Amino acid sequence: MSEGVIVRISPLSLQLCVPKDWTDDQVREFAERVNPCGTELGWQIRREGDALLSGAKERVVCASDPERVHIMLDA
Repeated sequence: MSEGVIVRISPLSLQLCVPKDWTDDQVREFAERVNPCGTELGWQIRREGDALLSGAKERVVCASDPERVHIMLDA
């Protein structure tokens, strides 16, 4: 299985590029392994309808590889 990649990181958010077939649990597990959140709930995926996504989808196809998606997570 292909590994995920951190695209962008800040103290309260994380953007990952991961295989498009990864489940939400796989995404969160990877995020916690490579960059532990440190909060009780851990990293949470931004959901459609969240104002922070500004109308974007939860999973955006990677411009470099259509077999991967970009996902935003928040602390």
